[in-house]
Amino acid sequence: MTLKQSLGRMFGKLVTIVTVGLMGMGTGLCYDQPSVNLGFTSFLDGGPPAGPGLYLTQYVQSYHADTFADFPAPDAEVDVWVGLTQMIYQSDTPVVFGGKWGLDVIIPLVSLDSDPLPDNNVGLGDLLVGPYIQWDPVMGEQGPVFMHRVELQVLIPTGKYDNDSALNPGSNVWSFNPYWAATWFVTPKLTASWRLHYLWNAENNDPFKGFGLEDAQAGEAVHANFALGYEVLPRQLRVGINGYAFKQISHSEANGQSVPGLEQVVAIGPGLVWHLGPDHHLFINTYFESGAEHRTEGERFNLRYVHHF
Repeated sequence: MTLKQSLGRMFGKLVTIVTVGLMGMGTGLCYDQPSVNLGFTSFLDGGPPAGPGLYLTQYVQSYHADTFADFPAPDAEVDVWVGLTQMIYQSDTPVVFGGKWGLDVIIPLVSLDSDPLPDNNVGLGDLLVGPYIQWDPVMGEQGPVFMHRVELQVLIPTGKYDNDSALNPGSNVWSFNPYWAATWFVTPKLTASWRLHYLWNAENNDPFKGFGLEDAQAGEAVHANFALGYEVLPRQLRVGINGYAFKQISHSEANGQSVPGLEQVVAIGPGLVWHLGPDHHLFINTYFESGAEHRTEGERFNLRYVHHF
């Protein structure tokens, strides 16, 4: 087997949470990117739904893929269930250009089922910690016009990991995944939201030993969530379309050598946010992936409940 073939088969999915997101699937070199926030967040993402205070958010996301682009295993498939428990504290204290500080902490629980790849079943994923700055909404004559936030997310390799498994709940690497999120009120009823991420991954000095590598490092990437929503019931229900995109921008490395191929995928689907009350909010999102290169392509369903104390 050539080095290129070995590298083309190397990495198992490194299942970790990036935020406020996230979940990508991979299994093989060029399939080495960690899980990030793909589709976990969507409508009205530029600010907290009820102002300052403490928030508890619970996510449940399922992902199924039986298409492995550029991977020599035509019958491979994978199912992933992820539960994220998120605590956010939004202060009312300005610190930078009027922006108010906050702290985001996420603990994931991951369930994996893959064929024929060896997986590490069920376990806690990597802890996410993100300090952030949230700016108050820019107001117009008819209400808010624009709101946004910057967060410096760090993924800490605390999750379950075993180098005998190609797929793990934890990644065994540190990752830096900062983002800018914003919502633009095009009209009082029509909103456009986005979250733009940059991703950097540290070196894994204990990669899946099935391919005999001493170290590996996933390449840099950018990814984004986006949503366009329309208010159909005043202060109660917004419906629309939501999506995400992921693009690797530098090559991964294994044993110090550059790995051919860059991961990418896009997804789009319907979604909604239902405001059950001023302190209770339910998001439902469905995504259908396309255009995958060097990663899986499948379907994703996301359920998110937000409670403000």
